[in-house]
Amino acid sequence: MTSTARFPGGGPRDTGRHETPEGRADRQWTELLQELRVAQTGVQILFGFLLAVVFQPRFAELSDTDRTIYVVTVMLGTATAAALIGPVSYHRLLSGRRLKPQTVTWASRLTLLGLVLLFCTMCSALLLILRVALHGSLALWLVGGMALWFLVCWLVFPAWAMARSSHERRK
Repeated sequence: MTSTARFPGGGPRDTGRHETPEGRADRQWTELLQELRVAQTGVQILFGFLLAVVFQPRFAELSDTDRTIYVVTVMLGTATAAALIGPVSYHRLLSGRRLKPQTVTWASRLTLLGLVLLFCTMCSALLLILRVALHGSLALWLVGGMALWFLVCWLVFPAWAMARSSHERRK
């Protein structure tokens, strides 16, 4: 017998696993932690780079626009770090209170928010770097291309895999 789970906007769906709700929450939490480790490492490296930029001699030569982009990028990086580290705090504060399924739900939401903020941070950082390196409108086109590539990797490929999987199950 397979277990069922409720999905947002839908009814029960066969999960193909034999697990209790608590067991499912434990598994989902472990998977989420693995995902967060990857994202957090990237954010920490990017954020460290951003913090160091302001102390470089060439920073004084940046235009007002580039300084604004820098400040926006640092603020986005800070918000990204908060969102991606937030699930750890959430778990620590609620640990042992029998709220694991709710913790997983809210931690997942924070993680998704963190990924959206990471996308914005990456695009903003890339814009700043390319504006300084290229001194022209080519920077906007390159950032637009990279933003599109991120969306393909992060959204289109998973959506395509889900559609293929759904189609194959209907056969």
